[in-house]
Amino acid sequence: MSAPLLSLQDIHLRFGSQPLLDGAALAVGAGEKVCLVGRNGSGKSTLLKVAAGMIEADDGERIVQQGTTIRYLPQEPDLSGFKTVLDYVEAGLAPGDDAHRARTMIEALGISPDAAPAHLSGGETRRAALARALAPEPDILLLDEPTNHLDLPAIEWLESELRGMRSALVLISHDRRFLQNLSDATVWLDRGRTRRLDKGFGEFETWRDDILEREATEQHKLDRRILAETAWATAGIPARRKRNQGRLRALTAMRQTRRDARRVAGDAKMVVSEAELSGKLVIEAKNISKAFDGRTVVADLSLRIQRGDRLGIVGPNGAGKTTLIKLLTGQLEPDAGSIRLGANVEGVTLDQKREALDPATTLADALTHGHGERVVIAGVARHVVSYMKDFLFQPEQARTPVGVLSGGERGRVMLARALAKPANLLILDEPTNDLDLETLDLLQELLADHPGTVLLVSHDRDFLDRVVTSTLGFEGDGRWVEYAGGYSDMVSQRGKGVEAPEQSRTARPKAAEPRPASSAAPKRRLGFKETHALKTLPGRIEALQGEMAKLQKILDDPKLYARDPAGFARTAAALEEKRTALSTAEDEWLALELLREELEA
Repeated sequence: MSAPLLSLQDIHLRFGSQPLLDGAALAVGAGEKVCLVGRNGSGKSTLLKVAAGMIEADDGERIVQQGTTIRYLPQEPDLSGFKTVLDYVEAGLAPGDDAHRARTMIEALGISPDAAPAHLSGGETRRAALARALAPEPDILLLDEPTNHLDLPAIEWLESELRGMRSALVLISHDRRFLQNLSDATVWLDRGRTRRLDKGFGEFETWRDDILEREATEQHKLDRRILAETAWATAGIPARRKRNQGRLRALTAMRQTRRDARRVAGDAKMVVSEAELSGKLVIEAKNISKAFDGRTVVADLSLRIQRGDRLGIVGPNGAGKTTLIKLLTGQLEPDAGSIRLGANVEGVTLDQKREALDPATTLADALTHGHGERVVIAGVARHVVSYMKDFLFQPEQARTPVGVLSGGERGRVMLARALAKPANLLILDEPTNDLDLETLDLLQELLADHPGTVLLVSHDRDFLDRVVTSTLGFEGDGRWVEYAGGYSDMVSQRGKGVEAPEQSRTARPKAAEPRPASSAAPKRRLGFKETHALKTLPGRIEALQGEMAKLQKILDDPKLYARDPAGFARTAAALEEKRTALSTAEDEWLALELLREELEA
């Protein structure tokens, strides 16, 4: 194997009292595509800055082959000091680089080369920084969260562009699909040290779980040995202990090993503070339309959202996703048509804009809204420090200003605040930004189990596939169409993914063009979840009918009420609950069966 272009060996770096990097390593060969993964706060961005030469480690060695060109994409690019985007991107070119490629990359990413950096949005700033990193076609690209603030067309274009480049890559991203499609090696940064898997991200989680399971077994064995040796040391005859100083020294060493072990941070624990159940109908939109300054954002949309639905909303930036959410939740009045909200709907919105948090507010005050030291979760009052731990914060961070937290930590704060509010309708606008993969897993599980309703705006294809029951896709000219299943189901039904707006689509390189749809419109078919429901609902209905028969038999006892009034009330309530569940299951089965017959016809 040839020598790597870039090598980091035994890197140590300490911030405050705790080591952040404790013998970390990284090697990147020519053309290699490596993903760097780890918990928020584990030091991934710091290690990438060491690789870029922006931070000098306390100890260790950084070796770069002579002549190797490296470009680095930071999480928060700084475009100050440049008059135009083109000036900023061209400043990243080296002598001999193709000057025309700067303009090509800018236009491909949908930005005006003459735009003033001060007037760019967060997403446009990220695109400009990407253009600056990509334009020189360096030997190594170091990309820190390159998909943040990008819409789906831009993410899929970037994925295609990176796949076709000769450059080696080191990627940090929370976007599973992006990592799976690009990586051929995975480096896991955990407790200051790195482990390498010479396979792509798709194999990482199984490999990581095996390692953690082995570590837990070894830790358990060590704990048992310490317990046994401690019992010997305290119960043994003093003279025997004097003759066995070596054994005592071994016990001391084991205890030190146990103390020094930097355990993996605990799992996040997420609980939604549920409000009372809403009515069966949550939102009904009939032929709604909305336009701004002559541009139609929503055109003649009819939509029915019922309790338990998890609707994903996808489209390019500027399509009107936020406007649509405001229409559906009654914050905006439609120009035409009507919106009806069901009974007892209580919504809470997770705002993707981290600036909604006052940077000077402490972490504890952000979670309690400045009201004491307790927060009420699911009807139970808890100390704020206990709630912080559920989201992987340490007690000593309680008085830390929000402004000094990392992007991922601020994301967890926003989640914690949103989930603490009683709600049966969760409105999540890009909730995956800056969250690590483990926290994303738990958020997915929470949303999948949530008994209420979810409206989700996201550009994360994998997250959509795992969470939503249907996807509302932007079709252009204000038209929105609902598809059963997640993002991949939508693509299979319509024959293509989300497309860029017409004005910027023509500027994209051919490699990024979405694959053409077949000449005939793709035939609508039942998605996986619909097919599964059709198979399982009859069994569910039969089981509910059996449970209702047993409850009814109990209530048929004429002496039950006189003998046990509380038991009678509980049984009657349980019967009503089963009756409601049966009605819901029967309605769902009937709707799916009618749809199946229609499609087959």
